[in-house]
Amino acid sequence: MRNKSFGRDTGLQARMLLTMFLLGAVYVVLIGVLFAAGASGVTIIVIAGGLFLLQAFTSEKLALRAMGAREVSPQEAPELHAMIERLCIQADLPKPRVAVAQNRMPNAFAMGIRKKDSVVCATTGIMELLSPAELEGVMAHELSHIANRDVAVMTMASFFASIASMVVQFGFLFGGGFGGGSSDSDDDGPGAMVVILVSLGVYVLSFVLMQALSRYREYAADRGSAIITGRPSALSSALLKISGTMDRIPQQDLRSNGELAAFFIFPPGAKKAVGNIFSTHPPLEKRIAALSRFEAQLQSGGGTGVAVAA
Repeated sequence: MRNKSFGRDTGLQARMLLTMFLLGAVYVVLIGVLFAAGASGVTIIVIAGGLFLLQAFTSEKLALRAMGAREVSPQEAPELHAMIERLCIQADLPKPRVAVAQNRMPNAFAMGIRKKDSVVCATTGIMELLSPAELEGVMAHELSHIANRDVAVMTMASFFASIASMVVQFGFLFGGGFGGGSSDSDDDGPGAMVVILVSLGVYVLSFVLMQALSRYREYAADRGSAIITGRPSALSSALLKISGTMDRIPQQDLRSNGELAAFFIFPPGAKKAVGNIFSTHPPLEKRIAALSRFEAQLQSGGGTGVAVAA
């Protein structure tokens, strides 16, 4: 029976819209500065368009490759497939592709711009560590990311940061030869250092906006998991187990998967980042507290429209 109470998180929707608007605005400023510096319009469009298409259509493939994961069939992972299918029915979602990563780190993530092309991935470490109920809570969390479309927004938002980072690196490597023109034209527009500083500012702002959105979207996905499964305590138990196990994972394994930290249910090095503005996730204690409030409301027969702290 489908869970009709699983709806959009209006707070998350507003934050995603604001993030994309602000990122779009600073990106327009960056493009304007590049044009003023004499950069070729065709070059900018080709490079920007190519990078956007690359991220939009290959992000999940690149993520799976980075994790050493592969898609699995129902015959290869019958229990995981059955769990995902059951949760999708509860959440009224199309079933995404299912992947498994041979990795000791207990984690899971979801990727994909479009719902029908999305993929959910669990590591062998998390499947060995958690009970069926706890793993169900984790996978419901990942499906909530797909339902809320925040995975798509995070993927597109990272595109802006990638462009700014590329401009900064290009400027330092090639001495600011953006337009390829002679030095006589330097007085006609902003210098290379101005372009580099603007690009750096765009990158920093993109990073801050993405971090803020990333933290809030974890609360929203925790809430989604609580609604889909009806057992917030199972996800709380899973998060505590994952947190307690991370310390036993070799540091080189954690560092090798650091690029996907924002997409994991529990990022590597999270304990060191508690209270840090660079953390991609909210503190574990706050997530557990929010899930406890969801649990209390479910037991009392109320809804789950509990406000969460960003």
